[in-house]
Amino acid sequence: MTAQLLEKKQATINNNNILLYGITWQQFKALEKTFNSIAGVRLIYLDGVLQIMILGTEHEYYKRTISLLLDAYLRHKNIRYYSGGSATLGNKEITGQKEPDESYHINNKKDIPDLIIEVIVTCGGINILEIYQRIGIPEVWFWEDGVLTIYSLQESYQKVEKSVLLPDLDLNLLTKYITYHDQYDAVTEFLKKL
Repeated sequence: MTAQLLEKKQATINNNNILLYGITWQQFKALEKTFNSIAGVRLIYLDGVLQIMILGTEHEYYKRTISLLLDAYLRHKNIRYYSGGSATLGNKEITGQKEPDESYHINNKKDIPDLIIEVIVTCGGINILEIYQRIGIPEVWFWEDGVLTIYSLQESYQKVEKSVLLPDLDLNLLTKYITYHDQYDAVTEFLKKL
């Protein structure tokens, strides 16, 4: 099937990333059931385009490191939060769906998270900010190539220099410990600096 799609220019493949075009919502949901029991596979859908990603150890390491550091910061600052993990967001009405790498509800539980964290290891693919904008996620953080980039939702997403939700968080300090040589020591040292 993939070879036929490539011949018709309905699919592209690069690294651990496959893009399929012209996929209906019903086809997407059927494929989602097929891949449901396979660990390390993530599906993203937007407006008839399906992205299939294979997650690796680098992705999982940074995802977990960022969440450990953010958990430590929120607890240290006595900011109540609820982790939503990678619970699926989106639906047929917005013609988009994505499992975030991590999600957080700040201060209280809500229908949608306040903050999404995405670790980008492969390039190209679906514009996931478009999905999150349709859902109404207030803030999205991207970790890519050793750089933390933050987008805040106004009428559309705007790249910002510091978190609107957590304005006192020193992003340079956070970035230093995301790339620290040891995950356990990173959290310990980060807490000392706070």
